[in-house]
Amino acid sequence: MIGGSVTVRGGESHLGARISHIAPGRVHIMLPSRPEVTQQYGYFHAGATSAIADSAGGYAAYTLFPENTEVLTVEYKINLLAPAVGDHIEAVGTVLKSGRTLTVCQLEVFGVQDGRQKLVANGQQTLIRVNRPGGE
Repeated sequence: MIGGSVTVRGGESHLGARISHIAPGRVHIMLPSRPEVTQQYGYFHAGATSAIADSAGGYAAYTLFPENTEVLTVEYKINLLAPAVGDHIEAVGTVLKSGRTLTVCQLEVFGVQDGRQKLVANGQQTLIRVNRPGGE
């Protein structure tokens, strides 16, 4: 997986998010501030914050999976610690334990304003590795 290209698909691309860093077991996803991803008071919406956190963890797990496999989220919990404000938010997914079937990741989301980061959300995620259809 590392060295290959990764396309942010689904909801993340619709949100305008992009992968800003990728390494074995660690992925960062950045989401610029725009009216479409903020709520009525101008903070990043919890749904957008959670979506990029979930995706960052999923892609982090995926970097450690063998060819012909895919990743699905089994569950995740996220705590919103502070209003998410800034030029952008950045989700960081880090693999804590990669297993044969299940993988556990730490999720962090930072609000970034003028290069300064503030932790705005933190969570944990469990993912399952599945064989790609037709890719046994």
